[in-house]
Amino acid sequence: MSPSRAQQRPRRPQPVSITGRPSDGRVQVMPTDQPPEGATSPDAKPRLSFAVPAARGKAPRHLADLDLAGRKAACKDSGLPSFRADQLSRHYFTHFTRDSADMTDLPAAQREQLCAELLPELITPVRALRADGGRTIKHLWELHDGVRVESVLMRYKERTTLCVSSQAGCGMACPFCATGQMGLTRNLSTGEIVEQVRHAARASAAGELTGGPARLSNVVFMGMGEPMVNYKNVVGALHRLIEPAPEGFGLSARGITVSTVGLVPLIRRLAGEGLPVTLAVSLHAPDDELRDELIPVNSKWKVGELLDAAHDYFLATGRRVSIEYALIKDMNDHAWRAQLLADELNRRDTGWAHVNPIPLNPTPGSIWTCSEVAVQDMFVNTLRRAGITTTVRDTRGSDIDGACGQLATEVLNQERAKTT
Repeated sequence: MSPSRAQQRPRRPQPVSITGRPSDGRVQVMPTDQPPEGATSPDAKPRLSFAVPAARGKAPRHLADLDLAGRKAACKDSGLPSFRADQLSRHYFTHFTRDSADMTDLPAAQREQLCAELLPELITPVRALRADGGRTIKHLWELHDGVRVESVLMRYKERTTLCVSSQAGCGMACPFCATGQMGLTRNLSTGEIVEQVRHAARASAAGELTGGPARLSNVVFMGMGEPMVNYKNVVGALHRLIEPAPEGFGLSARGITVSTVGLVPLIRRLAGEGLPVTLAVSLHAPDDELRDELIPVNSKWKVGELLDAAHDYFLATGRRVSIEYALIKDMNDHAWRAQLLADELNRRDTGWAHVNPIPLNPTPGSIWTCSEVAVQDMFVNTLRRAGITTTVRDTRGSDIDGACGQLATEVLNQERAKTT
């Protein structure tokens, strides 16, 4: 879902008339002006898929897959006292450890058995890249079946944020997203999602980010994958993040964001879960004519349906919705689109949405490049004049291929090159 860099040489941009929309005399670039990354023919189109491929073996059962009652039942089934589940959970969620040697309050024989049964190794590091003066660390992880995913740990002045992956690959096929061009490999288990968080919490506490020890305060589901397609496991992970020890990490729901390209029925379902996390909608275009091509899922749920569901989420949870908008030069950064976006938001209510324009990583020679500074300022000012709270995203990790999917693709290409 994160915007990234495509590699194909574009066709020459041509002025395009959008039916029924005003014209400001600027060029209109369309996503179809350039084949998707990895395309084998000039007329190739993104291939949207909701189907989750069969996993090559199930991830080992992990403590984080279970609620506290389930952990106690697992201990009982193994002939161990159920209260050991509380102790094991506290080590995991408060000390961020799965190493039996750290659990000296547990009998030596039982701690080995408990860790083997409930704390198996789910993710192992492949590569870690540092950026932004050591304030950003991007990890590539390998899972039990050789599948790889990414997470990004970022330190800001007042918070420390982890961007997690919920799937390996993605089936949403957004043409400007590196992960979207991979296709979907499989869903991550709740434990595999939560393990990314534990590693980040441990790294933050150990002072691995520049600035010394820190507390992980925010988690955003904006890495690889569409979280709503992996709904059950993502909701399980949300419980582990929010619930206090020994149930979970005890993070504030206000610091957790779930991003989606717009699966309307699941947005409505999430609104009823009683988990007041922030919803982020990857909108990127306020008009169906462009969004149909830019975000393939718009063929199922149009902009109006999506914004209605997002507004209802705000009403149900009291949490202001984030509208994510990657600014792409001559594609979606026109002044009339900024005004249309403002009008669509204000038509439903005021103060319910916060727009995050995101500068795209620039790619010379590609249609997927960032807006000019003056155009970005015009877009932002148009929204603000209409009363829309707007904050330009502070992008991180551009010098280490920070967008989701880029590191995994780079490492895979390097390994293939070695074998050939």
